[in-house]
Amino acid sequence: MAKGRIEINEALCKGCTLCTLNCPKEILHMAQDRFNAKGYRPVEIIDPEGQCTGCSICAIICPEAAITVFRMVKAKDRVAEKV
Repeated sequence: MAKGRIEINEALCKGCTLCTLNCPKEILHMAQDRFNAKGYRPVEIIDPEGQCTGCSICAIICPEAAITVFRMVKAKDRVAEKV
């Protein structure tokens, strides 16, 4: 089960590939069959096995702030944590 979930704002993505190069689980890839409204190939998530750890490296390194990462928490661990 994935420990994290990624959302990508494709309209902001400029296809720089920084996130794809730095994802430790290699689940981010550049779209091969489509472009966004600005003419860039956006990043897409390919994570059929739920390998995302929620590490946020992709969101931190993205110069356009096009990536949001959500960390999954267990019901018993629902304590607010400042990151």
